[in-house]
Amino acid sequence: MHRLPNVVQARSLATAVTRSPLSGLNAVARAKAEQITAKWKGTNTSGENVKNYIGGSFVDSQTDRWIDLVDPSTQTLLSRVPETTASEFEQAVETAKEAFKTWSRTSVLTRQRFALELQAQIRQNADALADIIVLEQGKTFADAHGDVLRGLQVVESACNIPTALMGDKIEVSRDMDTETRRLPLGVCASIAPFNFPAMIPLWTIPMATVTGNTLILKPSERDPGAAMMIAELCERAGLPPGVLNIVHGSVDTVNAICDHPDIKAISFVGGDKAGKHIYHRARLTGKRVQCNMGAKNHAVIMPDANVNHTLNAITGAAFGAAGQRCMAISVAVLVGDAKEFLPGIIERASKLKVNGGFEPKTDLGPVISPAAKARIIDLITSAEPEGGKILLDGRGIKVEAYPDGNFVGPTIIEASTTMKCYHEEIFGPVLIVLHAETLDEALKIVNENKYGNGTAIFTQSGATARKYEREVNVGQVGINVPIPVPLPMFSWSGNKASALCDIPFYGKGGIDFYTHTKTTTVLWKSEDALESRATVTMPTHR
Repeated sequence: MHRLPNVVQARSLATAVTRSPLSGLNAVARAKAEQITAKWKGTNTSGENVKNYIGGSFVDSQTDRWIDLVDPSTQTLLSRVPETTASEFEQAVETAKEAFKTWSRTSVLTRQRFALELQAQIRQNADALADIIVLEQGKTFADAHGDVLRGLQVVESACNIPTALMGDKIEVSRDMDTETRRLPLGVCASIAPFNFPAMIPLWTIPMATVTGNTLILKPSERDPGAAMMIAELCERAGLPPGVLNIVHGSVDTVNAICDHPDIKAISFVGGDKAGKHIYHRARLTGKRVQCNMGAKNHAVIMPDANVNHTLNAITGAAFGAAGQRCMAISVAVLVGDAKEFLPGIIERASKLKVNGGFEPKTDLGPVISPAAKARIIDLITSAEPEGGKILLDGRGIKVEAYPDGNFVGPTIIEASTTMKCYHEEIFGPVLIVLHAETLDEALKIVNENKYGNGTAIFTQSGATARKYEREVNVGQVGINVPIPVPLPMFSWSGNKASALCDIPFYGKGGIDFYTHTKTTTVLWKSEDALESRATVTMPTHR
């Protein structure tokens, strides 16, 4: 689920920005932007400054460095995001540290109540969250709702926290018991990517807080609006001041998170270079770190696959969200006679509608920035000199109503494993097509790729599917399922170069990541027991 901008390089501000507030938006988008600005305390889309969220208050940053946030469809200025100052960051950490003293001792039932209230708040405000995602990130409205829903599922899973935190106890000797219990770590941090501005904060906020931790969240500087809305919803759901704090910025803020001695754990989703930087820098200070990074997800298509289902699944998984998913199908491996599927994939992809995210029946919107568009086009262009064939070319697409948008149309390249367009994660609406003679050859291709986020096989043979699932070295496998992202009762399971962590995201892994265990052995000799007056009042445990 990524992308964080390359935090180990200096940021560059967007160009060609329309300076008049909202003047470049069409009527629908403008109305949405005005409504968001009027209703939400910490979020605006009218060219004003984004605030930090510290100690339960939305506060103006005193920085002199700002990042322009623009609508990817029109380059209209929506807001300016601060490079949070060192003193503001320190205030956020100190606030979280102080809040931990009381929040960590709060009843698990109170923390469960927060999760229950938060899921209700998200459901009631899902349209507003989807609106801000479309404006800032460029997704279609339907896909933005999916972003919110997948995050909501983690919140709902967190409502099971009393059961999830239950420990173990056994009498190890006469009158002697040993028990284990889970305790929170302290102040934790989350660094989120641009491509899932609601889902990834909702991977971390509920898991960190219901386990008794406090959290510093740094959303992507490209689209922080959803995170700021979620902070306000947390407040409405009863989260005490200081338990969640939000700071903004790029390299300096990320490095401050890595280096601060009072931050005990970091959860990161983003690109390879940033993830490696964060992991190694944060580990130097003894932090617990989980990083989900790059991907090159292969779908193996067998000749016996169900034609209609396979064509629709591949097309949707390759080009949905303009390919800006770390679980997108970015490579199709056609085995033997499955080469006959290729014209159908091209036909379906060519019919996808590219447009602004609020436009009816839009299938994919713009990519996040002009720089992202340029990079995607460069990788497409690199294919032909290396012997590839561009079977469907989305480089020159024009969207009449949005002439300044960062649009790239669906693109299909017939390639080989030696090409740059195969080796690099494109993170755009581009499908690489490879050919293999046998299932074993297809397995070899997938297993030799450095990434291990997800893979899928399309077949009607149980034996073929079983062999593939057993022998493929990828963490998340779909059988006739193109994007096998596990639901939150399970845990994220990407592997190889797609992950740097020992403990995965959400599910049981999430509980493990945000807690440490304490084992206590107790001796109470039975002969020392004394009678005492009993109470008849019902215990509330609060």
